[in-house]
Amino acid sequence: MPLVVLCDISGSMQAYTRMFLHFLHAITNDRDRVQVFLFGTRLTNVTRPLRHRDVDLALRQVSATVADWSGGTRIAATLAEFNLRWSRRVLGQNASVLLITDGLDRDAGTGLSVQAERLRKSCRSLMWLNPLLRFEGFEPRAAGVRALLPHVDHFLPAHNVDS
Repeated sequence: MPLVVLCDISGSMQAYTRMFLHFLHAITNDRDRVQVFLFGTRLTNVTRPLRHRDVDLALRQVSATVADWSGGTRIAATLAEFNLRWSRRVLGQNASVLLITDGLDRDAGTGLSVQAERLRKSCRSLMWLNPLLRFEGFEPRAAGVRALLPHVDHFLPAHNVDS
């Protein structure tokens, strides 16, 4: 089954970015049909650089490819770009989507619900890994989190290797 990963690399995700990149490198090298996109304020396809067997070289190539490390987050705009430019190409054959983000959006969720709904209708399942779920008593207060939640099939923690 094809897998598409959309991973947030904004400033609020900085503590987890290296762990996620190692995870993405491992699944990209272990499976044939994995596509990986990173986003902060823009969307970048990093599938090709992640396919390099040497993890250090792969991460250096990814770093050279991505222009918006540790900045703001525009989840709605990047999902809109994915839906417009990439979804038909990479979501064929009943692909699942893994969204890795804390849901904190610079644009306060504007248009995010529409784009998340469109994405969900284009894939087999939409799984959201959120590092903020590590906190006991987590509540979806941020507008981005509230906009995304109705459209995901699975909402899971992702703050360490065990989770």
